[in-house]
Amino acid sequence: MSQAPATTHSVPWTQRPPCRLPLPSGKVLDAGPRALVMGILNVTPDSFSDGGRFFDTKAAVRHARDMAAAGADVLDIGGESTRPGSDPVPADEEKRRVLPVIQELVADVDTTISIDTQKAEVAEAALEAGAEMINDVSALRTDPDMAALAAERKVPVCLMHMQGAPKVMQKDPKYGEVVSEVMAWLSERVEFAVEAGIERSMILADPGFGFGKTPQHNLEILRRLHELHDLECAVMIGTSRKSTLGIVLNAQPDYRLYGTLATVACAVMSGCHMVRVHDVRPARDVVVVCEAVRRGMRWQP
Repeated sequence: MSQAPATTHSVPWTQRPPCRLPLPSGKVLDAGPRALVMGILNVTPDSFSDGGRFFDTKAAVRHARDMAAAGADVLDIGGESTRPGSDPVPADEEKRRVLPVIQELVADVDTTISIDTQKAEVAEAALEAGAEMINDVSALRTDPDMAALAAERKVPVCLMHMQGAPKVMQKDPKYGEVVSEVMAWLSERVEFAVEAGIERSMILADPGFGFGKTPQHNLEILRRLHELHDLECAVMIGTSRKSTLGIVLNAQPDYRLYGTLATVACAVMSGCHMVRVHDVRPARDVVVVCEAVRRGMRWQP
C-alpha cells in the first residue's frame, strides 16, 4: 500500500487554499470567495434518494433549471446509479439518459455542467454536448481512456475514493485507520492523474463519504476533512441524504435535509472547495453564512 502524504496540516482548518478551475468555455470556477455548490441530477430509475423522479428528460431539465436558479455553481448529471448494490449501465443507455438533458441545458442555462460517469465514451459525448467537468467515482480506474480524455480536453476532474465497487462496497468495509488510508489512496490517484497529463490545479479529491465506509468511518472523515488539504489539490465532498445521516437521525432520505446541511457547514468550515447536494438553495444559504463567519460581514457572496 502506498504511504499517506506527510501530515503536516500546514493549512489551518479554518482556511481554504486558493482554487480556480478554468473551463473550456473561458469561464472560471473560483472557490476562493466561497465554497462552490454542485447540484445533483440523477437521470436514473434507481438512485438511492431521488431515483425515478427525474428519469424523464423534461422532468430532469426542469429540475436542473430550478437548481440553477437556486444558485448552483455546477450541475452534476449522471445516468448510472452508484448506490450500494447497484449494477453498471451500458454506455449507450447512459448516453441516452444524459445527453438530451445536457443538450437542452447548455442552450439556456449558464451554470457549469459536470458529467458524472466512469466511462470515457460517455464523458466524451457529454463534453461534446457542452459539459465542462468530469466527476469519476472510480478515480480514473474503470476506464483506461478517461485520464487521457480529461488531460486532452483540459477540464476539471473529480477523483473519489471508494473501497470496492458499488455492488459490494457496503458488505463489510474495513480500515486500519480510515483517514490515513483514504489519504494514501487519493494521493496515489492524484499522482496517476498528474502523470497522465492532468494539471494538479484541475483535480478535486473526494473522500467518498458513504462509498465503502461505515457510519463511523464517514463521521471520522468529515471531522478531519481539513487534513485532505495536504493532497495539494481542491477538496470536494458529497454527504447529501446519505445513509449515515439516516442512522444518526433515524430518518429516511426525504427527511435528512437538516442533517445534510449540518455536514455542509462542517465541510465549509474545514475549507472544502465544493459540496455536492440535492437541495441547492438551503445548502447555498449555509455556505454563505459559514463564509460570513469565516471572513466577516464585510465579505460579499
